[in-house]
Amino acid sequence: MRGESFTVPLLAIGCGVLILLFHFVWKYFHTHSLPMDELEGHEFESYCADLLQASDFQDVRITKGSGDFGTDILAIKDGISYAVQCKRYDKPVGVFAVQQIYAGRDYYGCMVGAVMTNQTFTPAAKDCAKKLRILLWDRSKIEEMQQWQERAFSHRKKS
Repeated sequence: MRGESFTVPLLAIGCGVLILLFHFVWKYFHTHSLPMDELEGHEFESYCADLLQASDFQDVRITKGSGDFGTDILAIKDGISYAVQCKRYDKPVGVFAVQQIYAGRDYYGCMVGAVMTNQTFTPAAKDCAKKLRILLWDRSKIEEMQQWQERAFSHRKKS
C-alpha cells in the first residue's frame, strides 16, 4: 500500500518531464534560425525564385514590386502555371496572405496559387487555403527545397 502512494506522484512527475522535453524539442526544430530568416523581403523573393528553379520549375519570374496583386513569383512546372507569394515573417502567416494569392492567381491566369514562408501558418490560414485550394509551403518545405538545390548544385559541380 505504501509503495502505491509513491507510484502516482512519480508517474505524474515523469509525464510532466516528458511533456516539457517534447515542448522544448518541438520549439527548437520549429524556431531555429536559418540564413533565409536574415533576408529582406526582396532578397527572400529572389531566394524563393532560386529554390523554385532548383526544384525543376521553369520560366521563373519575379513580378514587379507594387501592383503585383499579391503575387511575387510566376513559374511553370510540368505545364502547370503557378502564382507564388513570398512572406518572410517573424511570426506565423495569417489568412490575408492566402486571400491575396487567391486573387493574384486569378489575376495572372495561373492554375495554382501558393504562399511560401520562412515561418508556419496560422490554423485560420490553413483552413482558408484548403477551401480556396492554395498551396502552403512553410519553412519545412523550403528547407526540403533547399536540400534539393544543394544536391543539384553538388551534382552539377561533379559533372
